[in-house]
Amino acid sequence: MTLPNEKMGRRQFLGAAGAAGIMIMKPELVRGTAANSAIRLGLLGCGHRGTHVATSFANNTPARVTALADLFPDQLEKGKHHFDAVAARHGYAGIDSKLLFRGPHAYQALANCPDIDMVQISTPDIFHPGHLEAVVDAGKHVYCEKPVAVDVTGCKRVMGIGDKVQNRLSLDVGFQCRHAPPYVELARRIQGGALGKIACGAAYYHSTGVFYPPFPNASPLERRIRTFFWDRVMSGDIIVDQSIHLVDLCNWMLEAHPLKAIGTGGRNVKEDAGDCWDHFDVTLTYPNDIHLNLNSFQAGDALNDASIRLFGAKGTAELHYKGVVGIYGEKPWEWEGSIGPASSRRGHANIYASGDESVANNAAGVFHDALERADPEKEKAFIESITSGKFHNQAGMGAETTLSIILGRQAAYSHREITWDELLASGQTYDPELEGIDLREFE
Repeated sequence: MTLPNEKMGRRQFLGAAGAAGIMIMKPELVRGTAANSAIRLGLLGCGHRGTHVATSFANNTPARVTALADLFPDQLEKGKHHFDAVAARHGYAGIDSKLLFRGPHAYQALANCPDIDMVQISTPDIFHPGHLEAVVDAGKHVYCEKPVAVDVTGCKRVMGIGDKVQNRLSLDVGFQCRHAPPYVELARRIQGGALGKIACGAAYYHSTGVFYPPFPNASPLERRIRTFFWDRVMSGDIIVDQSIHLVDLCNWMLEAHPLKAIGTGGRNVKEDAGDCWDHFDVTLTYPNDIHLNLNSFQAGDALNDASIRLFGAKGTAELHYKGVVGIYGEKPWEWEGSIGPASSRRGHANIYASGDESVANNAAGVFHDALERADPEKEKAFIESITSGKFHNQAGMGAETTLSIILGRQAAYSHREITWDELLASGQTYDPELEGIDLREFE
């Protein structure tokens, strides 16, 4: 396994980690059944995000949710009730009770289940490398939520898992923002030189806190797992679990990963029972001395907003989750669904992608969430990779992005500059045993 460093180009790194495996196969050989039959999906982790994504797979692709696995029986029960209803709406049978797997070994049972073709991993983040390896070793296609790990050791493990895939399976990581149509067009223009030489950037992810119901009868470990977004070991902290999306978009648009970082942060206002920080402020330095300031905040119930701005010699690019997506300067362009202060600049240039129709829509108050199509497009691309035999291998990309955000976290924790090479050599790890994570109590 080759590890990336400052001297290795990004494409070389991704190639070494198996970033883009493509092999043409007859569709009927992909699953041993007819090409137009459903992909049978097993969901590992029946929480809110897992249920949402698996439901989107069922609604937007030929996939059918046919098996469930979770550590807790109440989560399994809720998952079965939900997906039985989804199946009824689509006119096929619900989940067989024999395909419900519970407990600390449920992930292994699901991975080895002959009645599924793919596994969606939506478990607490610290478990992703182990669960991902079990699924790949069992020969199943896998869709793993971000981040791929919470530590450097886990990222290196994921890179090794990518080496195992070897054009025989599809492995996708849940960076669905890359599939949002407005961002796809923005990235195309940036990479085509619309901004000229890029000087710097700024990004922020500001969100409300994460709120959980009380679990009065839960053990301390059960409570940690059920409330894992509050736990820095389970989730990697707010910057890794949440702000990773913005760094992934910057890596994609800049076609590079950061070479060093410096930062700060703390826990000033959070009142939950966990230990995650409520704010980070990090500067990531990319090749060509491009500096990106990343500000992350998660607490309270007042605001949700996420944005990136990139500043170049010929213009500025801006994106929001909900709001403006566009380029302003010598080569202006604006997504037709944009709304917000920057969209008032429309009169200064021909910035519409779709002509007068977009003007009419905006004038009538018809606006769209920039991420509206992100999940469905990502899921369609993943299923298509399976049925076509043009398999994906995003282990390298997933590890690169996760290492990029861990670089920022570790710089903030240490309040000093850390380089990419230093991070890779650090051996930084959250060892479950040392962190008191022993799942045998749930057997």
